[in-house]
Amino acid sequence: MPRLLLMMLICLCCIPVASRAGTYPEKPVTIVVPYPPGGGVDFVGRLLATGLSRLGQPVVVENRAGAGGTIGAAFVAHARPDGYTLLVGGTGPLSIGPLLTKNLPYSPSKDLDPISLVVLIPQILVVHPSLPVKSVSELLALARAKPGSLTMGSGGIGTGQHLAGAMLNSLAHVDIQHIPYKGTSLAVNDLLGGHIDMMFADPSVTPMIKSGQLRALGLTTPKRSPLMPDLPTIGETVPGYAMQSFYAITAPAGTPADVVAKLNGAVAALLAEPDTQQKLAAEGMIAAPSSPADARAFIAQTTVHAAQLLGIDTADAPHTAINSPAKAP
Repeated sequence: MPRLLLMMLICLCCIPVASRAGTYPEKPVTIVVPYPPGGGVDFVGRLLATGLSRLGQPVVVENRAGAGGTIGAAFVAHARPDGYTLLVGGTGPLSIGPLLTKNLPYSPSKDLDPISLVVLIPQILVVHPSLPVKSVSELLALARAKPGSLTMGSGGIGTGQHLAGAMLNSLAHVDIQHIPYKGTSLAVNDLLGGHIDMMFADPSVTPMIKSGQLRALGLTTPKRSPLMPDLPTIGETVPGYAMQSFYAITAPAGTPADVVAKLNGAVAALLAEPDTQQKLAAEGMIAAPSSPADARAFIAQTTVHAAQLLGIDTADAPHTAINSPAKAP
C-alpha cells in the first residue's frame, strides 16, 4: 500500500509538468530589455513582444538599464523559471560582460537558458560631423597625432560597442578613450550633441547618418553590406578587423523544456515572416533564428573570440558563458 500511495503521489506531481506547455501562457509575459528605450535591443524586444503575444497573452516590455545590460540580465537570471520573465540581450550581458565583471551577480551559462538567437547586427563606426575626418584612415591618423584625446562612447562596459572599440585600439595601435554609458541611446544623444567624438552604433542610427547629424566611416562586418554598399568595412583599412554583434532571447535556467520549445517555435515563426524580415532589414539587422542548443553554442563561440581579443584567459574569467563552440549561423 505505501508503494502504491507513493506512485500515485508521483503521478499527481507530474500532471502540472506534463500539461505546462499546453496551457502556457496563462498570464501576461514580460520581456526585459536591459537598456533604455530607443536602441536596437529595445526595437527587437518590442518586435518580439508583438510576435509572442500571438500565443494568447499580452507581452509587456520592461526596460531595466545599467551596467552594460547586466542589471536587467541579473533580474531575469534570478526570476522564477516559468517562462513569464524573459530577457532580450546581446554580447554585453550574455558574453563580454561576464569576462570583465568580477562581482557579476549571475552566470550566463548557469543562470540563463537560451531560447533562440534573434538577429545578427553589424556595427557602424560613426563620428560627430565636426570631427575633421571622412574615412577610417583619416580617423586613425588623427588618433595617432593626438593619443588619448579622442573619445569613443558605448552603451556600457562589456557591450559589443565596447569590444568593437577595444578591437580598433588593439589592431590599429591607437589610444581612443572609452566612455561607457548606461545604454546606447544615451551615448547616441551625447554624440549628437558633440560631447563625444565617435562610437560604434547599430544601424538604428542610419536616419541620423542620412540627415547629416552623424558621419559614417566604416562597418565592423567582414564584407560590405548590400544595404550600404558604398560604406567600406573597417577591415579594408585595418587588416584582420571584423566582428558582428547578436541579440538573443533567453529565460531563467530551469525553465521547462517544453515551454522553451514553445517560445522557440513562436520566435522562429515570427522571424520567418517577410514583414518581420523587412522591418529588421530597415534597421540593418539580419534575422537569425536558431535552436536553443545552437544559440548556446554561438554565445560560447562569441565569448571565446572576445576573450582572445581582450587578452583574457577564460579559465580565470569569473562568469563566462563558455561551452562547446560551434560555427556561427
